Amino acid sequence: MSKRIKVLVVDDHDMVRMGLVTFLSVEDDIEVVGEACNGEEAISKAAEVLPDVILMDLLMEKMNGIEATKVLAKTKAKIIVLTSYLDNEMLFPVMDAGAFSYLLKTSTADDIAQAIRKAVNGEPTFQGQVTQKMFRHMNEKPKHEELTKREKEVLCLMGKGKTNKEISEELYIGIKTVKTHVSHILAKLELEDRTQVAIYANKNHLV
Repeated sequence: MSKRIKVLVVDDHDMVRMGLVTFLSVEDDIEVVGEACNGEEAISKAAEVLPDVILMDLLMEKMNGIEATKVLAKTKAKIIVLTSYLDNEMLFPVMDAGAFSYLLKTSTADDIAQAIRKAVNGEPTFQGQVTQKMFRHMNEKPKHEELTKREKEVLCLMGKGKTNKEISEELYIGIKTVKTHVSHILAKLELEDRTQVAIYANKNHLV
């Protein structure tokens, strides 16, 4: 008999963990070696049982799944997110943190078991909705691409912390014109103030 895949189940709902453990226990090639109800416990338990795969919930107290994934992605374990959420604020941060696969809790028991097997073979699994969302995100142009050449120049200077007066002097344009550009930049980038603009500019390496 080949080596069984060691799985750690992480979820803050007792019934969900119980259900996952129950149906995974009938798989001949999968062994649930531990359970955890939050990110902190997951990190501690993973160090103890050394799982091959971690089924990771996202919204949990003490430490959420995204923060836990940042830590656990440095181990040999493949992290499969298993969640009810498909919004951008969850999907992209946890993938950036090092998650290997992303499944929704609407997945069947067989879907989850297959995703576990694929993970240990280096094959990620994404449900159709997840794949579509990731594909759209990859093909979306950054918001600053919508800016005019002059607005990009103003954005760059705002990113450097320049005031309207300093921008006016550097670009040889009037204060009123600078204010108009700033208003357009805030609107197009969907930001609220200069601080957010500066953070955006630096985050997107525009400075």
